[in-house]
Amino acid sequence: MSVSAEGGSGGGKLSKSEKDQSWIPKIIKKRVCTTFVEDSFSNGRLCQCGGARDTHASVALGDYFSTAMVNHWDSTQHSSEYPTDAFGELQFAGASKRHSYFLRLSWDTPPSMAYTLMTVHWGLPPPNLVVSVVGGEGRAKVKTWVREVLRQGLVKASQSTGAWILTAGLREGVGRCVGEAVRDHAAAASSVPLNKVVALGVAPWGLVHNRQQLVNPQGSFPAKYYVQNTSRDSCCLDNNYQAFLLVDDGSVGRRGGESGFRAKLEDYISHQRTGIWGSGSIDIPVLCMLISGETNMLERVDLSLKNSTPWLVLAGSGGVADFLSDILENLSSAPAAQCTSDGEGEAGPSVDLKDRMAERVRRHFSADTETDKLVERALSIYQNRDLITVYHGEQEGPDDFDTVLLKALVGASKHRVSSDASPYMEELKLAVTWNRVDIAKSELFNGDIQWRYEDLEDSMTDALVNNKPQFVRLFTENGLNILDYLTYGRLENLYRSVVDGTLAYRLLQRHLQEREGTSSSVRSLGNLLDSSTSKVATGNYQTEPAKGLSLFEVSRVLELLMGDVCHPFYYTALGLEYITSKRRTLRRAIKLLRGDCVYREQRCLYPWASLFIWAVLQNRSEMAVFFWEMAGESVLSALSGCKMLRELSKLESEAETKLSMKELAQRFENLAQDVFSSCYQSSESRSFTLLIRRSPVWGGTTCLRMGMAADARLFFSHDGVQSLLSQIWWGDMKRSTEVWKLLLTFLCPVVCYTNLISFRKQEEQQEDAGISNEDGPGRDSDSLYGTTIFSFSDIKHIEADTQGAISPRSATIKGVPRSPPPPQWPFMVSRWRQFWFAPVTSFLGNVVMYFLFLLLFAYVLLVDFKPPPPDGPAIAEYVLYFWVFTIVCEEIRQTFFVGSLTLRQRMRVYIQDVWNKCDLTAISLFIIGLTCRMFEWSYDFGRAMLCVDYMVFTLRLIHIFAVHKQLGPKIIIVGKMMKDIFFFLFFLGVWLMAYGVANQALLYSYDPRPDRIFRRVFYRPYLHIFGQIPVEEIDVGKTWDMTCTNNRTLIEDGEEPCRSQYGNWLVVILLVIYLLVTNILLINLLIAMFSYTFSKVQENSDVYWKFQRYHLVVEYHSRPSLAPPFIILSHLHLFIKRYIRKVPSVKIHHFVLELKGKGANRLMTWETIQKENFLTAQGKIQRGSDSERLKRLSVKVDSVLKQLTESRDYDHRLRSLEAEMEYCSNALSWIVETLAQSSTVKPLRPPPVIREAFPSSTS
Repeated sequence: MSVSAEGGSGGGKLSKSEKDQSWIPKIIKKRVCTTFVEDSFSNGRLCQCGGARDTHASVALGDYFSTAMVNHWDSTQHSSEYPTDAFGELQFAGASKRHSYFLRLSWDTPPSMAYTLMTVHWGLPPPNLVVSVVGGEGRAKVKTWVREVLRQGLVKASQSTGAWILTAGLREGVGRCVGEAVRDHAAAASSVPLNKVVALGVAPWGLVHNRQQLVNPQGSFPAKYYVQNTSRDSCCLDNNYQAFLLVDDGSVGRRGGESGFRAKLEDYISHQRTGIWGSGSIDIPVLCMLISGETNMLERVDLSLKNSTPWLVLAGSGGVADFLSDILENLSSAPAAQCTSDGEGEAGPSVDLKDRMAERVRRHFSADTETDKLVERALSIYQNRDLITVYHGEQEGPDDFDTVLLKALVGASKHRVSSDASPYMEELKLAVTWNRVDIAKSELFNGDIQWRYEDLEDSMTDALVNNKPQFVRLFTENGLNILDYLTYGRLENLYRSVVDGTLAYRLLQRHLQEREGTSSSVRSLGNLLDSSTSKVATGNYQTEPAKGLSLFEVSRVLELLMGDVCHPFYYTALGLEYITSKRRTLRRAIKLLRGDCVYREQRCLYPWASLFIWAVLQNRSEMAVFFWEMAGESVLSALSGCKMLRELSKLESEAETKLSMKELAQRFENLAQDVFSSCYQSSESRSFTLLIRRSPVWGGTTCLRMGMAADARLFFSHDGVQSLLSQIWWGDMKRSTEVWKLLLTFLCPVVCYTNLISFRKQEEQQEDAGISNEDGPGRDSDSLYGTTIFSFSDIKHIEADTQGAISPRSATIKGVPRSPPPPQWPFMVSRWRQFWFAPVTSFLGNVVMYFLFLLLFAYVLLVDFKPPPPDGPAIAEYVLYFWVFTIVCEEIRQTFFVGSLTLRQRMRVYIQDVWNKCDLTAISLFIIGLTCRMFEWSYDFGRAMLCVDYMVFTLRLIHIFAVHKQLGPKIIIVGKMMKDIFFFLFFLGVWLMAYGVANQALLYSYDPRPDRIFRRVFYRPYLHIFGQIPVEEIDVGKTWDMTCTNNRTLIEDGEEPCRSQYGNWLVVILLVIYLLVTNILLINLLIAMFSYTFSKVQENSDVYWKFQRYHLVVEYHSRPSLAPPFIILSHLHLFIKRYIRKVPSVKIHHFVLELKGKGANRLMTWETIQKENFLTAQGKIQRGSDSERLKRLSVKVDSVLKQLTESRDYDHRLRSLEAEMEYCSNALSWIVETLAQSSTVKPLRPPPVIREAFPSSTS
């Protein structure tokens, strides 16, 4: 009877697990004994397989002399294969809800099938190490120290290395101890990001108790497995294991049927590569661990040793383990073996070695009769003794067991390493695979070994792909040159190794499919079944990265994340930098990638920045922070990482990953602010240049643009950024100038030539703008900072620019030729330009003129709004039309003629701004109103549109006053509260609808007029909130002097219907409830929401205001000096200047500055020095924290304990030496006494006298 049958076939609908594993019975088989071979000890009732006679289809026949032809049962000859009937998921009744996987399979199943099933379909993580615990089976009690070795040593070491532990998986002996240790460590490390230990049980199917509960030909999802008496040892499956492979050889109740398959599985795993998709630098190390064991275990050890599988023997655990430790330690210290007496010089073991081996076999296994066979096995094992490591766990303790495993694997692999390889390469690869940087630092990178670039190259790739940032840091500090390492081809390979299922992988695959012209289609279940079956059968089911992935897909993904902030990445390497059309770019990329792709052999221009982008796209925080530390342009790199992560978090669907992306983005924003703060404290002028410097690394963008795109409000609230914005805002005027002086000068421009307004001197302007000439005579830039190389392009810049540095004063600005110097204007012209070209002047002019515009608009609407033509419009209205026309011209200029983006990008940037949407709404309403008021039939509608439009234009004042330091934060608070209003209106609308409809239906039995229904259902209940309650109309007990009728015809003609008196008592109750909910509950809820929003936003309102202030400064910095309607003159002047005279803009200099050569290198070096100072300070603070002190104290305590352990070992050895010396002394004394009493030998001198080595001093 199958307990899980009903759970496995849940109706006609297949679950996902059942679909994924429905192919298993087609290729995985079980074994059933089909030939009865009589067991002589059971009186003919049982077969030698352990099954009863009734379960067999045939019986082995005898010959004519009644002698049995078959006297020994063999699984290959006497059992047959059938489709497996036990597989799926396993749920232990009464245990945790976690499901384990199980599979019944034949002993001759290819191990590749089992391994692929576990890693691909069951989702077990590929191991970095496999420890196969052998022996210790049965119900014999496990020694206490062996339990501690398994608990504190093996499982803890496996947790740090990401290992699989293979045992029998049963609740007995060593298997139970391992299961309990895995359970305890998993519970203790549930909140710690440690590698998960996978406990895998490989047990004989016929030995498992209650195995019939697992049988279900369709698979069990899950199978309920009941275990009685969990406190006792039994052959039941252990619920602490993740997966079970139940090996079936057709026998029942017999042990050892799984040993052959287990050895083949270990050998197969040892030939697979570690890491993601097998990207590691070594094969998966497999280590067999022997605990006690019976004599039949010698065959198992010998078989694995012939496959070059290393063994770790636990000396003192009993059985075969003690025997092997004895022969390995004692026989190896014996004299060299002599040749045989025949003198043939055979290479085999000598007679003396055989005799000593036989003596030890008899000593350890005195009850065993097959001594000769055991001796041969032992001698065969002894020949491969280099692969065996003896561990004295009782003496050494379980600490540093992972080091023991590492040394055992390294020692076993030394004889397999080729002569030309470095002797330390295997140890390095194991340390990288296990992510044990502490072992690498103490054993391999302690200064004794000189590492070459070729030795570290593969390990560097392994560390990058498998996210081991500490090793990446270690390699770069010990001889690996990143300029030689990272080529564009290797960068593409890194992107191909992105983990399947992540957001970065999906984005790359989407763009790859677009380029290849394919779309992701879902295959049918039959095709999926066939492909899965064939791939698993051949053992080639391995998820491969897209081979066609190139840097073009990477650039498309970055373009998606970065938007219009910067130019596309890697287009220079692909030769696509001069193509603007996306369609032509795609065609050119397809043609390029079909060729030889020569660019893949080239060095990456900016290796650290490229690796930083690669790590950020995969949300690898520690790796990304390290690459940020190594990359140049620290502030901009941090802001770029913040931008990418925030865009990725918007696309991510998993909540946990989204949260980690947001946290890492905030971390990078904090790093950008901290580094810039250090720069600002060092030099204000250089920090200003840093903010507006165009970056060749990040697609020609600047820190200000990237910070704005990344929504880096904290960064923009920094005093240095605000100081630069204030300087640009005030232009050449001093920031302390009062507003009334500006207004007076604006109204009377002649005042600007007086001393009423203070202007900065030329020296101050140069210093504040960051354009002071630092390459003047007598000052060598290289003597200040030297030359720092951050990338391969820096080398080319230095080689090309050795003749001299380009100072920021003479640096090329976008669109501005470097050769012609700026013209020297006369005082009258220069002072006029200094006042009128300042953004603050443009802002004040726009404010004043906008107020006049609103006054004119109001005057037209209230006083001078004439009828349609030919009687109107009036002159004032024509002036208003012209004024709005100039506003429209300015909006067109802002949309289409500002910046260097494409037309589509400019329109997208323009429409994203909320106030630009407000402007479009106002202009659209004005055009509609203007058009409608010109006709008699739509005159009133046009006037209504213009009235509404006036409200929109007036609300535009909010944006103007956002620049004010006190009003700006309050405007932000009001904007946040508007969201609360919408939630309040939702709740209010629900109650309004409920009460209004019920009230109208109860008061008036018949009233079909829509206008009255709308007023009494919505409008009247809304007025009730503010106390306007017509009691006479609602309460029929009150007299109401309104004439009414009950005639339906009159009511339909518009007469007032009479009130219904039946349900009036209910109307009053509903009114009370409605007022209670709306006036008390909802209004107080709204007040509470406002209070919460105010208190929340008030803390950060200054940050919000400073962030939004940037938009206002940029807007009025780019605006012409004159305000509408006079701005039309500025438009004409700009048109003539830009498109006829071809004079480039100089204003862009305030926001974009391009540095090249030594000027850029010097600025980058200075920024890097400030970053290093910041990181040094942070390191000191971190080292001084309590947690770091406790860590250092813990290390010291561990060192002291280790020394104490070693001292105990020395004490033990000294005591044993003293005992031996005492024995020798007694023996010599006995010899001396014997010789003295003998008369045979006459002594020539008296015996020696014992002298004290350290004579005692007498006082």
